[in-house]
Amino acid sequence: MDKAYLVLENGAVFEGRAIGASGDRIGELVFTTGMTGYNETLTDPSYAGQIILQTFPLIGNVGTIEADFEGWCFARGYVVRELCDAPSNFRSGVPLDAYLKRRGIPGICGIDTRAVTKILREQGTMNAMICSAPPQDFAAIKEYRIRNVVAETSAKTVEDHPGDGPRVVLIDYGVKKNILRCLLARGLRVTVVPHDTSAEAILAMEPDGIMLSNGPGDPEENAFEIAQIRKLIGTVPMFGICLGHQLTALAMGGRTVKLKYGHHGANQPVTDGTRCFITSQNHNYAVLSDSLSGAAVELFRNANDGTCEGLDYPGKKCFTVQFHSEGAGGPHDTEFLFDRFVRMTEEYHAER
Repeated sequence: MDKAYLVLENGAVFEGRAIGASGDRIGELVFTTGMTGYNETLTDPSYAGQIILQTFPLIGNVGTIEADFEGWCFARGYVVRELCDAPSNFRSGVPLDAYLKRRGIPGICGIDTRAVTKILREQGTMNAMICSAPPQDFAAIKEYRIRNVVAETSAKTVEDHPGDGPRVVLIDYGVKKNILRCLLARGLRVTVVPHDTSAEAILAMEPDGIMLSNGPGDPEENAFEIAQIRKLIGTVPMFGICLGHQLTALAMGGRTVKLKYGHHGANQPVTDGTRCFITSQNHNYAVLSDSLSGAAVELFRNANDGTCEGLDYPGKKCFTVQFHSEGAGGPHDTEFLFDRFVRMTEEYHAER
């Protein structure tokens, strides 16, 4: 393997070995603490614009398993401690290095990922560059910004998925496939629509429920999408996940804030005040629940840092969560929220 470097915008340089596609790439560097499920992580559209660093030291041991992919790989780069070059799994397709080359994703292995993670935890999320030689000028790294990634990751056409139950419109802001799987497994008829579909067009489909998907980037950037949710909320039952949670809060007059280093991984604890659930999460922004006083009731709170993890909107037939209740490849502690949404759609369908 050729030499490669991970260069952080604060001047830190880590030397390793190049994996994946050739070429230099700048992105926002985030670490994820999941011990399993790197196939799902790498193909989560919510990582658009970001370089993913895996804190678990060995990655690639099961190769790539296309049936487990959550979508297309929109990541800017991939950073691992040790890359397994001899994967062993009966479901495996090509080795991870070959997959990264096919998708044009540059990566680096053989660096101290724990040291990089400690920098991000102490100083916060920052931009970085994977390159063949450290640059003399860090200006381009510092100036990088993630923009317009919802449009990049969303479906471009309407897709219908048959089912015997109520009809749900799933607005795709960069959806993970397991959200769709969870809806279809419960018998719902699902119509997936692009992010820029108008509220009027959605209501013309006469849905029994609306699902607001996850997605990448700064939620405040999505002015059109926020305006459509403002028109839709209160009309039919709604369930939002991750970016859908944030956009709904903004539509209702709330505020969001960028976290120091975000929540990325499959071991994030949330509490409803009585019980604790382990959840899968991938986001850099959080809703300020105090900004929705009188409009929403907090359902869940992060047990580590106290940030808002879920909201209920009384009288609006709407609830949202920051974490991934569909949790591929796990955990599944909060998958019951899909059952709550299904009951809401069935009740609404029966009342029509």
